[in-house]
Amino acid sequence: GWKVTYEITPSEGASIEAADSAEEGEAFIFKVIPSEGYQIKNIIINGTEEAVKSKDTEAEYTVEEVSEALHIVVEAEKSEKAEYTVNYKKTHSQTLLPMLDEVAKMIELDLNSIDAIAVSGGPGSFTGLRIGSATAKGLGLALGKPLIHIPTVDALAYNLAGNRDIICPLMDARRNQTYTGLYRFDGNQMEIIKPQCAVGIDEIIAEVNKLGQAVVFLGDGVAVFETYIHENCTVPYTFAPAHVNKQHAGAVAALGEIYYTEGKTETAEEHKPDYLRLSQAERERLEGEQKK
Repeated sequence: GWKVTYEITPSEGASIEAADSAEEGEAFIFKVIPSEGYQIKNIIINGTEEAVKSKDTEAEYTVEEVSEALHIVVEAEKSEKAEYTVNYKKTHSQTLLPMLDEVAKMIELDLNSIDAIAVSGGPGSFTGLRIGSATAKGLGLALGKPLIHIPTVDALAYNLAGNRDIICPLMDARRNQTYTGLYRFDGNQMEIIKPQCAVGIDEIIAEVNKLGQAVVFLGDGVAVFETYIHENCTVPYTFAPAHVNKQHAGAVAALGEIYYTEGKTETAEEHKPDYLRLSQAERERLEGEQKK
């Protein structure tokens, strides 16, 4: 019979059930089984790409009539099990824990089976950050799991992984300020040109203009600063479409996986949100003290 060889990329992404030889002129059947947390991206037989029958569950494939040695390549990729996104006028305190509970039930998740908890660490709404951080810390302490602190602006930029333009997230920080940063991608690898910060819109647009490259703006600050951008941005620019314009848990999780493999974790006790600036109450208190 003809020899059959297999190649799985990455090696832990799937398994194959089949014989290591095939008979001349007969059909050859093999089964591809994706590993937990992976999905099948490509099936290639002797250099020819086959249609993937199922990305997430095991499936059988058939070579109808064997006439030569077979080399079967299975390419797998990490998969996202679930993401729950709501943009509605309810607070984090009303929605966060019910959403977590519903997702866990939907995918039959045993919380003890997770490796770590990725949390969007700020900046953002002070109350929202405190609720999110407190929830992550509570889960981390209860489960004995590490936390992965993901800068919120970085995660927002990662929505556009693979884009060839400069990425400039704009989060509305009030008082003509924005939480922002500057990023570029080489494939899915993100380079931080300017780390997340709280600055005036005039300052970040000036930096964008200095770079002299096309830029994509995204975030809730786009609507706030759109007129200023139109009047002052001198490089070609676009605005990200609505489905990738806001923060997404999937982007936080994707960066969390990268950080986890790099050992960038912290304990629940160590975690603190990044506010990047004083709250309104703290500013007013300092202003009052300065007037005395």
